[in-house]
Amino acid sequence: MSPRRVPGPGWPIARPGMTVGLLGGSFDPAHAGHVAITDEALRRFALDRVWWLVSPANPLKPDGPAALDRRMAEAGRIMRHPRVEITALEVQLGSRFTADTVRHLSEIYRGVHFVWLMGSDNLATFHRWDRWRDIAARVPIGVLARPGHRLAGLSAPAARALARHRLTDPHRLAGSAPPAWAFATIPLRAESSSRLRCKGAWKQGRDGSTGS
Repeated sequence: MSPRRVPGPGWPIARPGMTVGLLGGSFDPAHAGHVAITDEALRRFALDRVWWLVSPANPLKPDGPAALDRRMAEAGRIMRHPRVEITALEVQLGSRFTADTVRHLSEIYRGVHFVWLMGSDNLATFHRWDRWRDIAARVPIGVLARPGHRLAGLSAPAARALARHRLTDPHRLAGSAPPAWAFATIPLRAESSSRLRCKGAWKQGRDGSTGS
């Protein structure tokens, strides 16, 4: 499908000049840590909006996530903020990799300033992402500290390769031309999707059904 079109019903709305943070992931399940990171990203990176991109599947994870509609519903239940939108844009775009997602969104939403958001745990493995240099060349990247991964992220190959493009003031990130990235040290929280899955409550589900 060609992404060069004006978004219609079912697509989030953003006007030219707006700054929009993109937080991608399986959200399997969404939890309070995702909410905290989103709140901090809005403030630290001076964003107008944040869109959660609930992915159909993560190419780097061998096990499939719960059904998309279930993950979307849980994300909508836990994340209630007037400037945050829960989306399945990667499904709508037909994109599997982040490099394709940011390219398509930049083509569709002309004049919108997108910022890719990630935790420091993702920065630690960013150099393994498909066409990660293309991502860094297309959108600024906002990195938020995650427990146990701050030093690993900052010393990772991608961080070293992009060292001269790191901004000291995170508030300047959204208005900076890529490549540009900033690191925000935030209050750390221990929640993680994998920990919640290990506890069994998510896979079983509150209605007694089993997550797929």
